[in-house]
Amino acid sequence: MTQQPTLQQALKQLRQLQKLNPTNIRLAGEAWSTEWQTLIAIMLSAQTRDVKTIEIATPLFKKYPTPQKLGKEKLEKIEQVIKSINYYKTKAKHIKETSQILSKINMPETINELTKLPGVGRKTANVFLSETGKAPAIGVDTHVFRISHKLGWAVSNNRDKVEEELKQLFPSKYWNEINTTLVKFGQTFGRSSKQEDEMLSKIIN
Repeated sequence: MTQQPTLQQALKQLRQLQKLNPTNIRLAGEAWSTEWQTLIAIMLSAQTRDVKTIEIATPLFKKYPTPQKLGKEKLEKIEQVIKSINYYKTKAKHIKETSQILSKINMPETINELTKLPGVGRKTANVFLSETGKAPAIGVDTHVFRISHKLGWAVSNNRDKVEEELKQLFPSKYWNEINTTLVKFGQTFGRSSKQEDEMLSKIIN
């Protein structure tokens, strides 16, 4: 097991990961014109590749540019638009219900408020908060979980506890960088476990 680095070492590793990441990768929650679209895109991205999510979300938002329009649409029609995405029936239900709620209220600003929305779990809420800059947050997905273990940043097998370990290691001003950095690295190099391990070994040493 890799020993947990000091903050200085961990920050150096974070910067090295950022230098290795290609600049042309767009994550599912990036570069939307409204916070509502950002949240819906992150909800759609669960268990789905970011490229596929963007490919589905773009025509969805063109057809339904506001939460009011998506919230009023028939479920079957939403399913038709997103049917090539994983778990599309469940996601269609959740994005319709969440849009209905968001058409009547201001966008939630805290993790507790966000996780009350249908289909919004802790990871989705954290990624939304960090993407929009509303609050310092760390979304722990498979890439963050895996890479933070390999670097020795975290040891727990529980995602919520990994989030806490990362928050203890890094000051809050760095939290919003962690998910984006590790996900982009994981998407770029993680398709080959051997390649990822070699890259991370160089970063550790």
